[in-house]
Amino acid sequence: MSDFIRQFLKESVEIIQQLDAAVIERLATGLAASRDGGGRLFILGVGGSAGHASHAVNDFRKLCAFEAYAPTDNVSELTARVNDEGWDTSFSEWLKVSRIGAKDAVLVFSVGGGNKEKNVSPNLVLALELAKLAGARVFGIVGKDGGHTAKVADACVVIPTASPDRITPHTEGLCAVVWHLLVSHPALKRAPTKWESIK
Repeated sequence: MSDFIRQFLKESVEIIQQLDAAVIERLATGLAASRDGGGRLFILGVGGSAGHASHAVNDFRKLCAFEAYAPTDNVSELTARVNDEGWDTSFSEWLKVSRIGAKDAVLVFSVGGGNKEKNVSPNLVLALELAKLAGARVFGIVGKDGGHTAKVADACVVIPTASPDRITPHTEGLCAVVWHLLVSHPALKRAPTKWESIK
């Protein structure tokens, strides 16, 4: 095995050991409270995190009986909004049409969490501002310092940085670990997974 492979795996283990279990628990129970109160879950992410959002929507719906959606799953609406109204409002306008309210929750997957001052992921920032105004719960699984998401979230898992050269791959890889933990958590899980249920 190459030194790079050993180092990457070592960093992954170190990050997992540093994850804040209490924050993950708050995220699980907060999401469960939204679902049990009749709320919906809106999952936001861009780039690789958009792919995660689509996968997680499936898991939260199928395994947790949580009505969930991602704006990036409708490429026609997303690209129409970006073309006609701009990238910055692409998620907030989608949330407005979805009539986001106090029962609902937003879950953000992002490497940096959004930063208004640096104009990084402004669509996440504006979406979270709208969600907070609507009284919705805000949650996140993010990297780096957590950015805007960590500042406004009710609970936010910040994936620690093990290497400044590999913030993105570790954050995106371990985001999937954390959300799979969540959909397996007793507070959220309602249905068995296929392979574990086959005798």
